[in-house]
Amino acid sequence: MRKIIYFIAMALLCSMTLTLQAQESNDKAAEKAAKKAEKEAKKAAEKAAQEALFQQALLAINNKDFVLEADRVEGKRGQFVYVSSNTNFVAVKDDEATVQLALNGAFSGPNGVGGITVEGKTSKVEIEQDKKGNVSFSMMVQGVGISAQLTFRMTKGSNECTATILPNFNSNRISFTGKILPTAQSTVFKGRAL
Repeated sequence: MRKIIYFIAMALLCSMTLTLQAQESNDKAAEKAAKKAEKEAKKAAEKAAQEALFQQALLAINNKDFVLEADRVEGKRGQFVYVSSNTNFVAVKDDEATVQLALNGAFSGPNGVGGITVEGKTSKVEIEQDKKGNVSFSMMVQGVGISAQLTFRMTKGSNECTATILPNFNSNRISFTGKILPTAQSTVFKGRAL
């Protein structure tokens, strides 16, 4: 009789242990599924936000009313420097363009913010969107201190953009990389123009 009671007790103990292990396993699986669903929802929300920024930037480009706030400036030989986005920018408003470069005190310039600011009239404006949705935007800018070809490239799904400025009279190409914003949302500080 003792053996039967012992085996019944062992069987109950084993079944309780297996039940607890199964419940713990189910809890872990449910927690893992919840984390995965949360991660996917967060990723989808970020993608939707980036797409909204892309559409907003594309509209601003089409309206010719935008600012590229640069946080990185690159020279013709590939050397680059991180800069302040509120003093380094390319702005387009209707048929006027402004290019400002201020290298955080690396040198003083005539614009009052440690660099140079040039303005000019735009012409030969072309906007293209390729099959993948990437945007290319180019124009000529002519003014007192500038005569250059400006080319903007913005990838689909983001307002990240690179503007390459190629002067007409030398090969001192410079590129600004940053975010495109409508002029009304921009926080740039414009110095004195040449």
